Amino acid sequence: MKNTKERGSIHRTLLQMKRSYMLYIFLLPAVILVAIFCYAPMYGVLMAFQNYSPSKGILGSPWVGLKWFETFFNMPRFWQILGNTLTLSVYSLLVGFPIPIILALMINSVESNRFKRVTQTVTYMPHFISTVVLVGMLTVFLSPRSGFLNHVLELFGAAENTYYMGVPDYFSHIYVWSGVWQDMGWNSIIYLAALTGVDQALHEAAQVDGATKLQRVWHIDLPAIIPTMVILLIMSVGNIMSVGYEKVFLMQNDLNIMNSEVISTYVYKIGLTQQQFSYSSAIGLFNNGINFILLVAVNKLSAKLSGSSLW
Repeated sequence: MKNTKERGSIHRTLLQMKRSYMLYIFLLPAVILVAIFCYAPMYGVLMAFQNYSPSKGILGSPWVGLKWFETFFNMPRFWQILGNTLTLSVYSLLVGFPIPIILALMINSVESNRFKRVTQTVTYMPHFISTVVLVGMLTVFLSPRSGFLNHVLELFGAAENTYYMGVPDYFSHIYVWSGVWQDMGWNSIIYLAALTGVDQALHEAAQVDGATKLQRVWHIDLPAIIPTMVILLIMSVGNIMSVGYEKVFLMQNDLNIMNSEVISTYVYKIGLTQQQFSYSSAIGLFNNGINFILLVAVNKLSAKLSGSSLW
């Protein structure tokens, strides 16, 4: 009986695919692209369990089991690098996730369309600044000699200039808040799109009942975007170990290296600079494995608590 149902389900699926074959043809280039650039390179994960040599290749290199994982876990700086990665990731999530939501709710509540357009343009523009230019701006603005921050503090009686980019305790704050400034407008787009689907009749009924604007935002607008918030939160938690390499690397210097060395920059230095391909592959696999576990766990938790999930 079970086999008969499965055959019937497969037959219906094939019939549906046959009827919509043109749609699948349009989908084919994207599937090929993902297969070539996302799935085919996963073959290289085998290097994490080998003493890889470019001359011997993956098939010819000797197997070493979990040697490189043990090397990474027993490394003296392991907890420091892991702690720096989690600090930047969790800090960015706690600050960077709610601010676009608040911005979207504020923009949506403004009645002037002209003011909305100006605000959206001003908040979107930093997103298109390249990371290299952004870090260059930070270096200039926070410079001990020419930086405007030190000049402003001098007006208020600061005793000496500070090289903020070289103070380890300031690194995470500079990294996170510059990222919030750059991406909050861009990240608010999806919430603004979700807010356009709110029935205006609900707002009109609430106004008749005497609800204030804040009450309408809290009881009408916010619940409408909760499913979107949950999905984006799940995806953000799934990338919590993936701190961007480029910005951290550009902000690093000898003075703040204790607080700025994260997994991605360490993999770059070990893998490309020192050419320890197997060791760097093992670290990358560990990083992605943690992300996958967190993604599955948060997705299941969200499905139980709110009914919204990725699958």
